[in-house]
Amino acid sequence: MDTVDLSKISIERDAINKVSASTARFYNVIPIKIERNSVVVAVHDPSNMKLADDLHFVSGLNIKMVAAKEEDIKNAIERYYGKEEESLGDVISEAEKSACKVPGSAKLESDVDKLKEIASCAPVVKLLNMVLLRAVREKASDVHFEPFEKDYKIRYRIDGVCYDAAHPPRDLSLAISSRIKVMANLDVAENRLPQDGRIMMDIEGKTVDLRVSTLPTLYGESIVMRVLDKTIVSLSLDQIGVDEDIKAKIRELIKRPNGIFLTTGPTGSGKTTTLYSCLREINKIEYKIITTEDPVEYDIEGIIQIAINPKIDLTFARTLRHILRQDPDIIMVGEIRDSETAEIAIQAALTGHLVFSTLHTNDAPGAVTRLVDMGVEPFLITSTVRAVLAQRLVRKICVKCKKEYTPPEKELLDLGVPKENIKKARFYKGEGCADCNNSGYKGRTGLYELLIINDKIRELVIKHASLAVIREEAQKAGMVMLRQNGLKKALDGITTIEEVLRETKEYT
Repeated sequence: MDTVDLSKISIERDAINKVSASTARFYNVIPIKIERNSVVVAVHDPSNMKLADDLHFVSGLNIKMVAAKEEDIKNAIERYYGKEEESLGDVISEAEKSACKVPGSAKLESDVDKLKEIASCAPVVKLLNMVLLRAVREKASDVHFEPFEKDYKIRYRIDGVCYDAAHPPRDLSLAISSRIKVMANLDVAENRLPQDGRIMMDIEGKTVDLRVSTLPTLYGESIVMRVLDKTIVSLSLDQIGVDEDIKAKIRELIKRPNGIFLTTGPTGSGKTTTLYSCLREINKIEYKIITTEDPVEYDIEGIIQIAINPKIDLTFARTLRHILRQDPDIIMVGEIRDSETAEIAIQAALTGHLVFSTLHTNDAPGAVTRLVDMGVEPFLITSTVRAVLAQRLVRKICVKCKKEYTPPEKELLDLGVPKENIKKARFYKGEGCADCNNSGYKGRTGLYELLIINDKIRELVIKHASLAVIREEAQKAGMVMLRQNGLKKALDGITTIEEVLRETKEYT
């Protein structure tokens, strides 16, 4: 394939006019000239033949690809297209005028050819590309496509909160859902059953993994895309907001040769990211590390990762049994969901393996009582579980619009600030600016509560002590509660009082 140096050639304006700014930015390509009946396009990965098909779909042109440096392409896009680009509203208007719309009364659900035809309709492809481009730029964790009786909503989840992104016409819902299904290799004609799929895409030169889930509803299919962008996830203990003293204890715990290290918290509290950070810390050539996850979210060099598949009875318990025959040193189990998985994990720890896993409990001491409730013998828990880390994610104050303010006294008392200290304490919040979508927050950090199982707690577990008694003993031993950790981060100006109270409601 021919290569070009974009800094030394003249790019034809006619070629630029053939490809829209949003398409050039999404695929990270630059059209350079028109040759016979084709547009010559510079790309950074010439082996990606799917790219040529997508460009042909979107632009309706014959495409010829040449190779160029990625940085040169980005510079050329800025130079020839400028900072401005089409708005989402413009693309929606274009799709509205096209033949992609299907009235709610039309019954096309089982006509595969017709569904594929509307799925490849250029304005719909362009619309979806722009929605995904914005999602990646705004660091959204999920994109929601939601059909209602008279409306169709697209929403982004950013820093754990949903925001409206666009409201395409209701008539485009079938075309959008069909396009997503085609991209995820799902059954386009199946709209009565939920489906799960995966899309790997290059967006602005970055490889983004999209996990797709469809769900039939009263007015069409609700679709959620989980956006896994490896470039923005910090898989490091130094970057996930762990306090220095807790971090030092975690590093000591994960270097032990055996035992179980648990993380706990609700869905979406960053448990898996914490475990990945721990694994990366101890991922050395002398250790064999195997994980079993549902699903595998990020692939880590040097670690063997297995995705469980309940459809073929590949469960956590079954996978774990076979992992033990693969001579591992360190094992990560995505989640302990039942007594069978718990027992095998405990056996693995007893036979000299270091085991990482997650549980769904409100706090760290609750993990111990949850294992007892699952039917695990207390003496097995005390001899294997080394520590439990409970966590939550809170939004960070936007640094561009951060200012000092005085929160209501009741909020401070709820958080546990002593009355005599209320006047001295200084707190901050974000006013809202263009950089943070006027929310006052940008990015997230963690709140952590580390319970280290000592001899006194072991005695209490064996005696079937209540959760309150175990929690009290853990605090005597120096465990900092989630809410206390949150208060420290609020006083340090990292997050707000409201965020800490919102994420630690169960302590009230």
